[in-house]
Amino acid sequence: MHAERDPPIKSTATSLDIVEAVHGMGGATLSEVVEQFEKPQSTVHDHLKTLADAGYLVKDGREFRVSVRFLNLGGRARARSQLFQVAEAEVRELASDTGEHANLMVEENGRGIFLYKVKGSQSVYLDTYEGMEVDLHTTAMGKAILAELSPEKRDAIVEEHGLEPVTAETITDRDTLEAELEGIRERGYAIDDEERVDGVRCVAAPITTDDSVVGGVSVSAPKSRMNGQRFEEAIPSEVLSTANIIEVNLQHT
Repeated sequence: MHAERDPPIKSTATSLDIVEAVHGMGGATLSEVVEQFEKPQSTVHDHLKTLADAGYLVKDGREFRVSVRFLNLGGRARARSQLFQVAEAEVRELASDTGEHANLMVEENGRGIFLYKVKGSQSVYLDTYEGMEVDLHTTAMGKAILAELSPEKRDAIVEEHGLEPVTAETITDRDTLEAELEGIRERGYAIDDEERVDGVRCVAAPITTDDSVVGGVSVSAPKSRMNGQRFEEAIPSEVLSTANIIEVNLQHT
């Protein structure tokens, strides 16, 4: 017999939804938040005041905004991550060696989270940032991670999050995605050919330990620099080497 799950605490869920709404609007007044929820103004006000009193929202005049306290929580969580502790120096070196963006990603709740990002000397501006969440099928790191997950977990992720397009090149067909993942397993690395950002290519490798995938590492660069032998051999070689070093160090930590 399966144990019954405790019912969700609705007030907590509402508070978290309000935080997400305020964040999504880039700051919002009480009336603007009320418009987003089918709840009395007094109830929404109580949630906003409680969140502000606890330091998770900041009130500036009539407007509420998300506080940087979340950065403190995320930063502390990342600092405690064994993967980050082992991979930090290697990702920095990868950015230095390639001159491009080097990235570290983990999967949480079926989405990819940028755990660490380092700019190389030639890197261009990209919209990614540490803590950013993306759908796994839209990035090289995400696909590298998906390729190493069990079929059951992949099914669950696709069922929950779908295969929504971000650019015209994003893979949106399940059979196409499975064929792509099989190719990743065969060659050991994944590519993103303008699948999340137009004009940008990425090469990534999964990071595994004890036969389980724990993350992915990648290099991102403009298509004009990520082509030919560099795209097909040089960058993949550096990314694979970095992933291997991280994996070896994880085994001895």
